Amino acid sequence: MPDPSAVAVFTDLREEGRELDLLVGELPGRDWARPTPAPGWSLAHQIAHLHWTDRASLLSLTDADAFAGLVEEALKAPDSFVDAGAEEGAALPPAELLARWRAGRAALDEALAAASPEARFPWYGPPMKAASMASARLMETWAHGQDVADALGVRRVPTARLRHVARIGVRARDYAYAVRGLTAPAGEFRVELAAPGDSAEPWTYGPPDAPQRITGPALDFCLLVTQRAHRADLALTATGPDADRWLDIAQAFAGPAGPGREPGAAR
Repeated sequence: MPDPSAVAVFTDLREEGRELDLLVGELPGRDWARPTPAPGWSLAHQIAHLHWTDRASLLSLTDADAFAGLVEEALKAPDSFVDAGAEEGAALPPAELLARWRAGRAALDEALAAASPEARFPWYGPPMKAASMASARLMETWAHGQDVADALGVRRVPTARLRHVARIGVRARDYAYAVRGLTAPAGEFRVELAAPGDSAEPWTYGPPDAPQRITGPALDFCLLVTQRAHRADLALTATGPDADRWLDIAQAFAGPAGPGREPGAAR
């Protein structure tokens, strides 16, 4: 019997992709060149990056040797392979890029559902189970979808799917320190997030009595850990010096520490 939690994240990933598709699916071709808040990236770059990463995830699930080849290529250009993949896809005609992204999402959805739930699949970091890979894909789809929405001037309604993004952000706390050459605090933090919508139950992580605490809206926390907004523009409160420091460096994504967004950047 499939793991219910895995089925839920697969469904949520599918829905996140569908919501972004609604934003870009009917855009005129000229609008795909519109700049987004990510420097140098147009709408086409955002979708091309998602397609590129979906393809890498599909190969991880279905062809380990081919995925190993992608890793070898990445090691040759660790600082530029992500941008290069986005640039290649963005050069396609918008209709072709859209079709490829849609087909890639469908193929990845099938592969995730067919994967053994306990198997671990290779990645650019530690190997992942299919459910964890789906969570990571949802986080990226949401984050890059935010860039698309911001470029189009669209205010998206936050959903319960953000729980996957928030969970990754919390679990990646120590990674945010390590990638900057810093030592992570020894104790866990308490994170209490107001869930989107009408839910009365907050999303909570860590010991209830932890002295280092983060509180605030789940949306703001997700914007912070995906570096889609500066903490100065978000309603997040840190209690304790370690928690306060974390809000300056938090990131939910793998890879080098990003530059983040400037305070006051329009969204």
